[in-house]
Amino acid sequence: MANKTAPDSSRRSERSRRAIFDAALALVGEVGYDKLTIEGIASRAGVGKQTIYRWWPSKAAVLLDAFTADADTYRGALPDTGDVAADLKSVLRATVDEFNDPAFQAPYRALAVAGASDEELSRTFVARLLEPGIDVYTDRLRVAREAGELAAGTDVRLAAEMLLSPFSQRWLMRTGELTYAFVDALVDQVLHGLRPRG
Repeated sequence: MANKTAPDSSRRSERSRRAIFDAALALVGEVGYDKLTIEGIASRAGVGKQTIYRWWPSKAAVLLDAFTADADTYRGALPDTGDVAADLKSVLRATVDEFNDPAFQAPYRALAVAGASDEELSRTFVARLLEPGIDVYTDRLRVAREAGELAAGTDVRLAAEMLLSPFSQRWLMRTGELTYAFVDALVDQVLHGLRPRG
């Protein structure tokens, strides 16, 4: 008689979790955040709604986990070619491509809207995604300051926000097109004010 082993519940749970994430990300792009529901996510994922409620308290929490599930794989250092302007432009151009991708836009905009009225969600989103992103820019700018590319007294955290805040504002509020030309000009303008004098 063949040995029958019990199904691996952790693998089943991980398959369900991934199906829920995929369903949430797909649906928010199709129907928008307002019409996104736990029931809809459960139906698309092929799970019961109680499975979702066992792990998450709200659709915002599901979407946040889905959107940030792979965030760790994208973290790391910015390139360091010895030319801070070229490095920042290269990374921000890649970020333009990402932010202009409809698959990225829908969940990010939904979380931004939900976070405006949900302080806990906003704090979690900032801690998981935004702060690590700012940190890699801060690290690269610190190296540039130590190499003499930036003035000795440069506040690198503030400098990183000077780069990223106009980018986010333009994208989120749709005040203009998010283009390579825009980020190139943004980098040049910010670095102009941070270069050593004299």
